[in-house]
Amino acid sequence: MSTLRQLRNFWIPWITTIVLACFSDAVAQVSYKITDLGTNNSKDNFSMAMGLNNQGWAENMDGFVNPPINNLFTTVARGRAVINVDGLNIDLGTLGKPDGNSWINWGGINERGEAVGMSETADLDPNGEDICGFGTHLTCVPFLWKKGHMSALPTVGGNNGQASAINNRGEVVGFAETANTDPTCPPSPTILPVLWEKGHAQPLPLVGTDPDGFANGINDRGQAVGYSGNCSFATHAVMWKNNTASVLKDLGGTRSNVAYVINNQGQIAGKVRSADDSHYVAALWQPDGTLTIHEPLPGDLDAFATGINNRGQVVGNDFDSNFNWTHGFIWQNGVMTDINTLISGDSNLSVISASNINDRGQISGMAWVVSGPHTGDIHAYLATPVQASIGTSMADVVRTLPKSNLPANVDKQVLQRFGRGRFEQ
Repeated sequence: MSTLRQLRNFWIPWITTIVLACFSDAVAQVSYKITDLGTNNSKDNFSMAMGLNNQGWAENMDGFVNPPINNLFTTVARGRAVINVDGLNIDLGTLGKPDGNSWINWGGINERGEAVGMSETADLDPNGEDICGFGTHLTCVPFLWKKGHMSALPTVGGNNGQASAINNRGEVVGFAETANTDPTCPPSPTILPVLWEKGHAQPLPLVGTDPDGFANGINDRGQAVGYSGNCSFATHAVMWKNNTASVLKDLGGTRSNVAYVINNQGQIAGKVRSADDSHYVAALWQPDGTLTIHEPLPGDLDAFATGINNRGQVVGNDFDSNFNWTHGFIWQNGVMTDINTLISGDSNLSVISASNINDRGQISGMAWVVSGPHTGDIHAYLATPVQASIGTSMADVVRTLPKSNLPANVDKQVLQRFGRGRFEQ
């Protein structure tokens, strides 16, 4: 046998083995085993995993939500920040009354299990604000939960604030109110993006003449992301590095430009408004500033990305035209996929949100319970990649979700209640 033929006979099976192995790996990444994380209180009807670390520990917001339960602008009657560790729920408590409330934002847990969020106190807000959103109008302060204890983080002169994310160095970002009245929504104070280091609050710079801002995420290099804008709108998606604000590229839309998360490679995920201001789309910024966008899944109006791991896999959420949460997606290799198409149809959950993805490829978020004793509720979930064929997918089984009928003046109601810019509209 010639040397060439010997090499050919060796290389062809070897290359085939490599291709099949790669194909097997690809298949493994498009199948997930979904675990129902339930709720912390048997009387609650809502739980959403907002933070996720590489150990698979999820930080959830658990509570009771008034109908319509799957709507962005629904009201929350009660709630607690909770960490779920291998199925065990740990109630983080509150800084107010024993039956008081606490809540969280995206990215609030690190590898050591330290967690951040916002908590009510026992004091009424002097400006009548309801930053925590439970209808109590109590002051709402940022918290750090560490070694089983919740402690308040300082504001920058005002009454309220929120801690959104914590990195593995213990640095925390979020927002805090000042003592100055916000000219764009008096009598509420201005809010500033804040970096907390060792308990000290350092305001981060805004863009131009913007009075308000919000920091959403931080990586292990101390780079933070969020937005700069006013009380009504998030105008500029921003990255902060060395106490300098850099505006991220957008499509020319006047609002809803927000960065939510940044990985250790400097990739950033969030949302940008379309040039005609009709809707917003999922956004991915590369370290060199290049912007890639993705439209919502078919039938949905808006898409935004809230999670990215160090492998560059992105996850996020879709809304329909009535502001109902509809689909959680994974965005990788330029393709956006409904997570329900990657989950077996015998699951009891239909994914309506994907908040985070860790370096193991696990995804967390919230899902509609479609079977069992809690049918109709929303539960936190953890989806883990598996090497298995799913056959019929959850997307094939559950094609529609309950819809809500919002009042025509919903925008006005939300503005009166929160000031929409504070919640990244």
